[in-house]
Amino acid sequence: MSLLHFRCKERRRTQRVALTVPLTVHGKTDAGEKFSVQTHTQSVNRHGALFHLEEIVLMGQTLILVNDHTLQSMECRVVSIHRARDSKQYLGVEFLSPETNFWHMQFPLPGAKPLRRAVPTKASA
Repeated sequence: MSLLHFRCKERRRTQRVALTVPLTVHGKTDAGEKFSVQTHTQSVNRHGALFHLEEIVLMGQTLILVNDHTLQSMECRVVSIHRARDSKQYLGVEFLSPETNFWHMQFPLPGAKPLRRAVPTKASA
């Protein structure tokens, strides 16, 4: 595991990728009212995502994400809630069924290192 900050270790099972995907989020507020809002991801990994949400939700709460590109839906659980300096609320969620490739992309294997490009050498004259 890589060290992100001196206080916390990286806990993700797959590497995060900065990817903007339009989402529709369905759930209930902490007051029990149903909501359906449009947002987009900040980053994704095979098992979840990070996105901005204005609705107030609770840790552990279940939400339904709909990928607006594919119209596929996935049930997820809120695993982190934090406010950024811009005072926006960002949610970290994990999928309840991680076997499904919700983002339709291949993620790097755990522990994989980035590929290095060979630097072309000048041909001697």
